[in-house]
Amino acid sequence: MSETLDASLRLLRAQAALVKRFDSSLSGLHGVSLADFTLLLRLGQAPGGRLRRVDLAEALGLTASGVTRGLAPLERIGLVTRESDARDARVAYASLTDTGRERLTDMLATARHVADEVFAAPRWSPQDVGLLSELTTRLGGTGLDGTGRP
Repeated sequence: MSETLDASLRLLRAQAALVKRFDSSLSGLHGVSLADFTLLLRLGQAPGGRLRRVDLAEALGLTASGVTRGLAPLERIGLVTRESDARDARVAYASLTDTGRERLTDMLATARHVADEVFAAPRWSPQDVGLLSELTTRLGGTGLDGTGRP
């Protein structure tokens, strides 16, 4: 097997294990998946807690219909609301509700706890975590601020 394929498969397996771990904690404590949390986090980082749905799709690497499917259950449980643009009826915004903001704060604490457990010393040094962040950025990964900067 080639080294590049081996590295790719290891990365995919590690990603699946991380998703499973985050999903377990977020769903158990907050009733949301990692995908839900990521969507809410992007909204929470946006000015005024709202984004055009098309911009949200781009930020998450999803299609417009994928964002619509992801937002629907979050709208039903009152974390997100749909807003129309007063000047252009074709434009739709996704906006965090007050409840969504409060719940996101709790979700962030849970996500930070999971991340701290995953990257705990002595298995991981701060330098290791920084290097991993840099390497995954090269693959197109983005961090908390939604950019490719480490």
